[in-house]
Amino acid sequence: MILPDAAATEAFGARLAKAVQAGDVVTLAGPLGAGKTSIARGLLAALGLASEAPSPSFAIVQPYRPPEVVLSVLHVDLYRLDDPAEVEELGLEDERYDGVLLVEWPERAGAAAWPDALVLTLAIEPDGTRRLTAAVPPAWETRWPI
Repeated sequence: MILPDAAATEAFGARLAKAVQAGDVVTLAGPLGAGKTSIARGLLAALGLASEAPSPSFAIVQPYRPPEVVLSVLHVDLYRLDDPAEVEELGLEDERYDGVLLVEWPERAGAAAWPDALVLTLAIEPDGTRRLTAAVPPAWETRWPI
């Protein structure tokens, strides 16, 4: 899928919000500036977040819970982690089943992390548009494409 600009990237996140369910893991991979946080912002806004969601780069985990949003979301940015073992210390698995785990830079968690995740990968094309590809797990087959 081609996302021509930031508005289209956020709109994709809003469509994604209509498909996510408690227990889902959605990973967002791609280089800096590819639109990972824009997708997260679109998703969170569609779930009811009134303010713009900050990038969780420094906090690493930014929780959103009702009544702020209609479905709990843990927005996670693993960019600053150096070792996949550090992910376990975050306690993400303890909270994931009550809401959605939305993970930027999932490769920092290691290849075996979240085998059931909807894997979204963004690439920046030479013309500045974003190309989004998806690896769709069985749990998403009836919900994809969005």
